Amino acid sequence: MSNAASLAVGHDELAVLKLLALDGGTGGEMKVSCSGVSEQLGASTQTASRRLQRLDDAGYVERETVSDGQWIEITDDGEQALRGEYEDYRRIFEGASSVELAGSVTSGMGEGRHYISLPGYMRQFEDRLGYEPFEGTLNVDLTDASVRRRSALEALEPVPIDGWEDDDRTYGPAICYPATLTTADGRRYEETHVITPERTHHDEDQVELIAPEKLRDELELEDGDAVTVTVEDR
Repeated sequence: MSNAASLAVGHDELAVLKLLALDGGTGGEMKVSCSGVSEQLGASTQTASRRLQRLDDAGYVERETVSDGQWIEITDDGEQALRGEYEDYRRIFEGASSVELAGSVTSGMGEGRHYISLPGYMRQFEDRLGYEPFEGTLNVDLTDASVRRRSALEALEPVPIDGWEDDDRTYGPAICYPATLTTADGRRYEETHVITPERTHHDEDQVELIAPEKLRDELELEDGDAVTVTVEDR
């Protein structure tokens, strides 16, 4: 999905996506007309058509135009966008107890192995997380919807890892969130943490995971494999 397309999807387009979902759009193809959508929105037919086009451009729906309307199906990206909206409202009315982030395994820059093994961090991991991590991290590229949802982590209680220094330099603090890693075929690893260093080369579209064992080996993961990271208060 291009950045230009995702920028075209705002609250107005998500309102249309919600209407489509309420009418059954997540369960398979459904037939709609621009006039029908416009009536539900209380907007013009041209406005409804434009918003549907933007959802299509962003990859949130798939459309096939026919003589008397169009067949529409909400895609996985569209469902993830709706889940992101759900998480926001759940935080408002229930308070967040977990955040689900979807993405795919990717190779890191190799920095995790060095920093995780440093004694100033390792002592705190053992004391505060309850285990000695494997010397390395698993990197996950987040979907666009999960990048937006990532801000919900701020409502959860993190485990702080303090900064420290030795004779050579100062090392910055980090925060850890308890998490469960689940593969596309349902295999789970529950004793893991999302770690967010204060100084990192990763953007907001990626998370790093630490665990007592090498996650790639334990779950037989390769680059590109789809995974879900469920971050939760424990």
